[in-house]
Amino acid sequence: MRVACAILAAGASRRMGKPKQLLPFRGATLVRAVAAEACASTCARVAVVVGAYAARVVEALDGLPVAIVPNGGWSEGLAASIRAAATWAQRADYDALVLAACDQPHLAAEHVDRLIAHHRERGGAVASHYAGAAGVPALFPARDFPKLLALAGDVGARHVLASAQPELVDWPPGACDVDTPRVARLVLGIDP
Repeated sequence: MRVACAILAAGASRRMGKPKQLLPFRGATLVRAVAAEACASTCARVAVVVGAYAARVVEALDGLPVAIVPNGGWSEGLAASIRAAATWAQRADYDALVLAACDQPHLAAEHVDRLIAHHRERGGAVASHYAGAAGVPALFPARDFPKLLALAGDVGARHVLASAQPELVDWPPGACDVDTPRVARLVLGIDP
């Protein structure tokens, strides 16, 4: 079974006021640190979906073995990035796709591998569980790709996850996403 991972990094970071993908983290940038963890997992291939700050994000990923997936419709919202990721995975004939967010600094290869192991053992969708809800990173089998491709607007894959009744893997650190200057100060220790 071939599982791919796509990191969603195309947004404009409006609440942050600057590109959160490029915030300094672990001696590099947030997007690079997250991508490096995904690359260290057992995923067959990792892609990064880029949009608003594409050239700068691609530059920050230089040297990492990632595919770059352009999202020309990034201004539509999150659904456009999910569609770009699902299209990439479907064209490459992957059996499953892990969707991850570039603003979750605590992402670790081990957690991605737990999602994959759960899927291999039980089949079906698998989601991270934190703050009382299912969320990303989440694994979608290929049979769910059409549902991901049907998303529109500034919505994530929560409805697809809910209809798939995913297995849940506890991951309390997932509740932390870097989306405002206040959180960047608290989590990354920087003043953006």
